[in-house]
Amino acid sequence: MSAETPETAAGTTTRSGFVALAGRPNVGKSTLVNAIVGRKVAIVSDKPQTTRRAIRGVATTDDAQLVLVDLPGVQRPRDALTARMQRRVESELADADAALLIVNAIQGIGPGDRFIAGLLARARTPVVVAVNKVDRCSRAEIAATLQAASELGVGDDFFPISARTGEGLRALVDHLGALLPDGPFFFPPEERSDQSEQVLLAELVREQVLRRTRQEVPHAVEVEVEEIEERRRDLIAVRAVMWVEAESQKGILIGAGGGMIKAIGTAARKELERELGTRVHLELAVRVRRAWRSDDRLLDRLGIE
Repeated sequence: MSAETPETAAGTTTRSGFVALAGRPNVGKSTLVNAIVGRKVAIVSDKPQTTRRAIRGVATTDDAQLVLVDLPGVQRPRDALTARMQRRVESELADADAALLIVNAIQGIGPGDRFIAGLLARARTPVVVAVNKVDRCSRAEIAATLQAASELGVGDDFFPISARTGEGLRALVDHLGALLPDGPFFFPPEERSDQSEQVLLAELVREQVLRRTRQEVPHAVEVEVEEIEERRRDLIAVRAVMWVEAESQKGILIGAGGGMIKAIGTAARKELERELGTRVHLELAVRVRRAWRSDDRLLDRLGIE
C-alpha cells in the first residue's frame, strides 16, 4: 500500500479495509452482506452453519471500499469442520479493520451474543453493533434489544437495521466506511466478491439442499463442483457432487424415484443460470464419505480453511 494519501480522479481521499461480520447463527449476516453488496455473494437459509467459509463481499462507493467478511456463525467446535470454522472466525477478526456485531432484534441478547462480544473485546478491533430484523419487531422490542446490546461492553455505535428491507443500511455503511483507514481500493470497483466461480456455484447448489432437507441432513452435506465446461456459446455444463456421511442421507437426497435430487437440480440450475447469464446443464451426483466433517484432506480440497 502506498505511503502517500490515495485520491480519486476528483481528488477525494479514498478509504478501504476489511469489516468482519460476527454473530450467532441465523442472525442475518449473509442477507446483510448481499444487501450491502447489491448482489448475491453469500447463500442464505434458516439453518445454522449455513456459512462455512469466510465469504468476502465487496461494496464500493465513490470514496470508500468495504470488504465485508461474512464469517461462519461463532460456535464451540465439535469436529474438524467446526474447529476450522472457529479458527477462521478468530483469524479474520484479528486482521479486520473493523468488526460488525449483528444481533437479532426478534430473539434479543443471549449467551451466544455475550460469548461473541468477549471475542471481539479481545480482538481490539473497532466494533459497531447492528440490531437486525427490526422490520419484524415493535418499537418497544427494538428499544429493549438496543439497550441490552449496549450492555455487552463492546462498541459505541448501534444501528437498528433490516437487511431484508434495507432500512437503516445507508447510515450503517456510511459509518463503517468512515472507520476504514486511508488507502487505495483492494478490488476493481465493479467486483463484488473474491470467491472462485467453482465455490460460488457449489454454494448455490448447497443452498437448495438446505432449503429442502431437515434435521441432520443439511449439516452433513457439502457440495463440490468438479467441472465447468463451456459446450457452446450459449450453454455451460456444470458437474457437481453432493457429499454426505451415510447411505441413509444419500437416499434422502436422491428421494423416491429421484424426486429430491431432481427438485434440487431444477432449482439450483435456475440460480446458476442467473449467476452465469447463460443456459446451464447441471449434472448432480451424491457420494458417501463417512465422517467427512472430520476428514482434513477433504476439507482442504473443499477449500474450508
